[in-house]
Amino acid sequence: MKWSALHDAAAVVCTLAGLQQEMRKPEVRNFPAIMRDTGGWRYDLAKQGVDDLAAIMEPGLAALLAVSARGQTPGPAATALWHEFLASRAALLALVPPLGIKRRA
Repeated sequence: MKWSALHDAAAVVCTLAGLQQEMRKPEVRNFPAIMRDTGGWRYDLAKQGVDDLAAIMEPGLAALLAVSARGQTPGPAATALWHEFLASRAALLALVPPLGIKRRA
């Protein structure tokens, strides 16, 4: 999954927004492995969701960097993209099965 690369891009967006970068919690770091182990429809949705999030982040970050390169402040737009990233990531993390649901072997 592109999970790690998305978080690297999100860290740049966070910096452009003038916010402090977050520490990656274990549930965030381990998300790809958990989804891979879970398999089935949850894995399929996670894979599609990560691809969708990448489709948002890639052009968004490119636009923010272009604005910044022109000497303009990308803060408000970067903050909006950061919040979109957080909301999308939260939706993806909600795909992690509750305790007690067996993962595939």
